[in-house]
Amino acid sequence: MELGLVGLGKMGGNMRERIRRAGHTVIGYDRNADLADVHSLEELVGKLSGPRVVWVMVPAGEPTQSTVDQLAELLEPGDVVVDGGNSRWTDDEKHAEELAAKGIGFVDCGVSGGVWGLENGYALMYGGDAENVAKVQPIFDALKPEGDFGSVHAGKVGAGHFAKMVHNGIEYAMMQAYAEGWELLEKVDSVTDVREVFRSWQEGTVIRSWLLDLAVNALDEDEHLDDLRGYAQDSGEGRWTVEAAIDNAVPLPAITASLFARFSSRQEDSPQMKMIAALRNQFGGHAVAKK
Repeated sequence: MELGLVGLGKMGGNMRERIRRAGHTVIGYDRNADLADVHSLEELVGKLSGPRVVWVMVPAGEPTQSTVDQLAELLEPGDVVVDGGNSRWTDDEKHAEELAAKGIGFVDCGVSGGVWGLENGYALMYGGDAENVAKVQPIFDALKPEGDFGSVHAGKVGAGHFAKMVHNGIEYAMMQAYAEGWELLEKVDSVTDVREVFRSWQEGTVIRSWLLDLAVNALDEDEHLDDLRGYAQDSGEGRWTVEAAIDNAVPLPAITASLFARFSSRQEDSPQMKMIAALRNQFGGHAVAKK
């Protein structure tokens, strides 16, 4: 089938290649002309036969909103827009309503796989009406990993991005656990080869995972991570997961703590710890470190 793909960055570019390898036609547009097959959204839509499917892979928020707005004016009834970026699920409901007013379908799709997806396939979580999902299904089948798993129609519009959001929240907590364990192992004198301890966990243990494999890869490149600064950004989905937990009164202590740990990584001199140190000095006479 034919697909229009908007956004050819680290994930979008590899997705274009994987879909083409499966025998489909992909017409890609990106603001970077060196990556694009066409020079505008108008040209992209004009090269597709109806009913058209256009997959959007641009940053969440205003870039996605702007792209959807433009496609709403260019597409025709019966066409489908897929948002495969990291949009918030509440935006999906808004986009679906706006497009439905013009007879255009909408499917939201959470995509996981990163830079490894080209070869390994992408885990896909999508939401929308069955009729619209069916129009995109050949592309889902091309992108997903080999085998029976890795792709799911999670529910109605918004379900795909909500599922991907929770996936990323779990990812936060898992990464934090590995990081804390690694730091503790590095701290003690009795463990003399932390990297090989991590490697030994890759087989036969209950904590083996792809994240563990990636941790070993990182340690092979830089055994003690000396070249890295202890700073970690968050994509926003961890925050949305915690906010959704509050809205639904669901306790998420591990995921919430992992998000806050990233915030603390951005403080070279924590204001909170200044107060903690001052209080310990006041009530217990504990020593404080002066600048």
